Amino acid sequence: MTGRLFIFGLGYCGLEIAKLARAAGWRVAGTCRTNERAEELKRQGFEAHLFDGMGALPAEAFGSASHVLCTIAPGTTGDPALKTSARVLRDARWLGYLSTTGVYGDHGGGWVDEDTPPRPVQPRSIARLATERAWQAMGMEMGSAVDIFRLPGIYGPGRSTIDQVTAGTARRIDKPGQVFSRIHVEDVAGAVLLALGRARAGAIYNVADDLPASTGEVVAFACELLGEPVPPAVPWDDAAPTMSAMARSFYAENRRVKNDRIKNELGLALRYPTYKEGLRAIALGARHSSGAS
Repeated sequence: MTGRLFIFGLGYCGLEIAKLARAAGWRVAGTCRTNERAEELKRQGFEAHLFDGMGALPAEAFGSASHVLCTIAPGTTGDPALKTSARVLRDARWLGYLSTTGVYGDHGGGWVDEDTPPRPVQPRSIARLATERAWQAMGMEMGSAVDIFRLPGIYGPGRSTIDQVTAGTARRIDKPGQVFSRIHVEDVAGAVLLALGRARAGAIYNVADDLPASTGEVVAFACELLGEPVPPAVPWDDAAPTMSAMARSFYAENRRVKNDRIKNELGLALRYPTYKEGLRAIALGARHSSGAS
């Protein structure tokens, strides 16, 4: 099944989803924030519409989209897509929203799955859960399926530990027992594409890889791939005062994210089951782009 997919936010994840959907036969359009970005997207063959989160898009921009996906983070007044464009979403038979595993809150390193009751503490995660529920309410009102994709840390080319090591900014912060779940941007796109083709009442999906790990392990592995020295571990008590409030907030929560549902219900075979496969591919791509043998 294919149709017209409209994506609010053709950014890092949104563009990867758009590319994969177009390759699968979908007609794809979406939004961006600047004229420069719109021109870049048009050069890549995508229909791009400017959207600042304040004014409504014209109905013509949607072009009777059968499927609508939002990748934009909520603002202080809620979700900008729902706030400005709810009226023109009513013809869509599928709605999707990219959320965060932060809605589960802290579990002391324990596992969470889609049936774990959300208990967000961070303001951004509280806002995400409210937005999930707003999209679900919209779907109920419209009689449309709504899929929620809860994502942990997203990485990929240009946004990975490989890039941090290369730039000299990688740090091995040692907070005993602290782990993070991750997902490669291509696997985010793969999960969404499979969900687009399913006719069901809607679901929540944790889109995470198979191996939660500490940042120290990931940095050490990236250094090994690049042949760079592994930086010394910095104790959490020494690192925390030098970190931004946003960075500290990530370390305030500790959980492992189960991904059984994307495998069992969507049939997703992760292209990068762990950070090791993902970082190897990024390192190899960087060597090829630089002309190294």
